[in-house]
Amino acid sequence: MSKLTDVPKRLLIGRALPSDKLGETLLPKRIALPVFASDPLSSVAYAPGEVLLILSLAGASAYHFSPWIALAVVVLMATVVTSYRQTVHAYPNGGGTYEVAKANLGPRAGRTVASALLVDYVLTVAVSVSAGIENLGSAIPFVVEHKTLCAIVAIALLSVMNLRGVRESGKLFAIPTYVFVGGVFLMLIWGVVRGLILGESMSAPTAEFEIKPEHPGLAGFALVFLLLRAFSSGCAALTGVEAISNGVPAFRRPKSRNAATTLALMGLLAATMFCGIIALARETGVRMAEYPAKDLYDNGVPVGPDFVQQPVITQVAAAVFGDGTFLFVLLAVATALVLFLAANTAFNGFPLLGSILARDSYLPRQLHTRGDRLAFSNGIILLSGAAALLVVVYGADSTRLIQLYIVGVFVSFTLSQIGMVRHWNKELPTEEDPRKRLHIHRVRSINAFGAVITCLVLIVVLVTKFSHGAWVAVLGMVLFYAVMTSIRRHYDKVAEEIAAPADDREDETLRPSRMHSIVLVSKLHRPTLRALAYAKLMRADSLEALTINVDTEDTRALREEWERRGIEVPLKIINSPYREITRPVIEYVKRLRKEHPRDVVSLIIPEYVVGHWYEHLLHNQSALRLKGRLHFTPGVMVTSVPYQLESSEAAKVRARRRANWSAPGDVRRGPVEKRGTGGRREGDRRP
Repeated sequence: MSKLTDVPKRLLIGRALPSDKLGETLLPKRIALPVFASDPLSSVAYAPGEVLLILSLAGASAYHFSPWIALAVVVLMATVVTSYRQTVHAYPNGGGTYEVAKANLGPRAGRTVASALLVDYVLTVAVSVSAGIENLGSAIPFVVEHKTLCAIVAIALLSVMNLRGVRESGKLFAIPTYVFVGGVFLMLIWGVVRGLILGESMSAPTAEFEIKPEHPGLAGFALVFLLLRAFSSGCAALTGVEAISNGVPAFRRPKSRNAATTLALMGLLAATMFCGIIALARETGVRMAEYPAKDLYDNGVPVGPDFVQQPVITQVAAAVFGDGTFLFVLLAVATALVLFLAANTAFNGFPLLGSILARDSYLPRQLHTRGDRLAFSNGIILLSGAAALLVVVYGADSTRLIQLYIVGVFVSFTLSQIGMVRHWNKELPTEEDPRKRLHIHRVRSINAFGAVITCLVLIVVLVTKFSHGAWVAVLGMVLFYAVMTSIRRHYDKVAEEIAAPADDREDETLRPSRMHSIVLVSKLHRPTLRALAYAKLMRADSLEALTINVDTEDTRALREEWERRGIEVPLKIINSPYREITRPVIEYVKRLRKEHPRDVVSLIIPEYVVGHWYEHLLHNQSALRLKGRLHFTPGVMVTSVPYQLESSEAAKVRARRRANWSAPGDVRRGPVEKRGTGGRREGDRRP
């Protein structure tokens, strides 16, 4: 079976890497940027559209608020990026937000942050892939018609690429990310040149459309609520900012400095692109509607259900470059690719965070170990499955999914900044250098400001988005928190139960009084004889063979053969009128344990080992069932005595060794089969 699965595994993810190659997988800044920052960089492809969608509820006249909302998002992004730059310096060992919250606010806050981040990472994959499918669908209708299927295929491909290793996947993702960033900046520059310098008019494909407002004439508190909701939707541009602080160990040395530099570069690029697209969208007359079929009008007539609403970045590119031009197609393809690859931020953050949580006994320990390619393979597979399930449930609709998206982000932001304030409060009393104290005061002020701002945004997000789907993210966080708490409680209970005694003398009470050895017998063959020989070596206080009578003739033949061979081990026969094997054995063992509670029962099971996976299907696996049941019986030890059949690898190796073996002197005398008969060797004959 291992050979059957190993070949396709190697074809998909490549050859296994030894642990000492881990240093070669560390990332330089040029690769770390697309690996860890593709999510916030790519969010500029859909975050501006989310702002305009919400503002469209009040009509196109509300679009004049979009620059101010963009400015507020950029101020928030600058605050968060600056705050996280302090985090990567203070906590260079990874874990980022989780480590900050756990160390400074306690384990409950740490679990809260971890649950928020895990939900956010799953949503990152679902939203990014769904948005990428929608962008790609603007050029390929088949993709739009089969959105869910295409999204699942994209998630599977991303999983395979990440299973090949962080560095290798980073190289694959770098080119589309840089092409996207370069294409957006070229669009912004050419748009400014055409609009301000050349004085040309640029019109988006929907510029002539009219928007039917769902809530016309909004004013007062209703207008404020709408603007806050648009602002909270625009905050999707901040998703993934924390990924760099979680992934500091993946950077080359000096890790903290390289991570901080990458974080600053990411913030500058994302803020510039976000503001530029908002400005060009307003300049080119982009029109968006939450329900375009009935709210968008072309010459006074609704566009109808056949109309496909293109993303904002696609409409702006059509206005600036021209619809169908080479640069338009290049940017459209790069946007679709980078939206797919934005999920890579989660594929690096989720497994790493899962490994840290597994180390702290909050998640299964299988998530802590690295796979063949030194990536956290189990975490990658778990993330893929959760994201695929979410895509299926929500039909790969990015607009519906994004409503779930922001809550976890700002829960982690807020607790992280509060934790950093506590961190600096602990550092301040122990620091005597005036310059360092001044630095601590400065960075503490930055983190305190970030805590206040992100907390306010969290409140806004909860108020404006809770009824629109954010409650699902909150429920997911609660479930993750409960699961992590239960797992930690289980591990703590197990550790306490199996802990070695404090006093060595206590171990005397754990020693059993006697040991009963039982060899399970079905027929008298080579595996049985080997198991009997092994059992005699154990020198148990009592030894017996046990067989279950399911066929009278077979049992009689076994007893006669047993007596004929004169085997000294007594043979006990238990009748089984219902032809069961497992139940009578278990009942007999339990009866022995009940009669002798301080004794240990050792059940020895002869097994033969086959060489091919399909040969397992030809055997009833009764030994496997017995072992599985008896593992839950205290005071019972189960031992397998394997006998390798000729088809097994071990038997083949033995056969090869026998074929190549030469007796002492054979080099001089020649092999055995070449010797003469009649007791005289050919080499001994006289001429």
